[in-house]
Amino acid sequence: MSAWMTWAVLAGVVVILELFSGTFYLLMISLGMIAGALSALIGFGTSVQLIVAGIVGSVATIALHSSKYGWKGNVDAARDPNVNMDIGQIIEVPQWNEQGNGNFTARASYRGAMWDVEMHHGSGEPGQYVIQEVQGSKLIVKLSTR
Repeated sequence: MSAWMTWAVLAGVVVILELFSGTFYLLMISLGMIAGALSALIGFGTSVQLIVAGIVGSVATIALHSSKYGWKGNVDAARDPNVNMDIGQIIEVPQWNEQGNGNFTARASYRGAMWDVEMHHGSGEPGQYVIQEVQGSKLIVKLSTR
């Protein structure tokens, strides 16, 4: 088997492994292997093939990592609207109780249940508020601009 065929088979194996992992990073490594196969097809030596495969695979992996599809840092689930459907929703707060230092608490009905509501550094006026965070059965809100 010639060198370019070996590179192509290895790239295919890595693509199959990627299907089991569910990430795109192994695809980037397989792109490097395809670049190695192309350099073998052109006729470069083994050392050049390895360097080309390494550089292309590394650049592709770094490009993926810095793109919007790359690895995301740990996101607090209490504040992530992709995890919690309540983030960004509107809640009507009929009355606030001042706790001091600009902190207010309330009890309000939301989705058919009574919730503890907390607001830091607000005015304490009744009205509509946007849910910013969910901490157990407590909603952290800010004043709605709608």
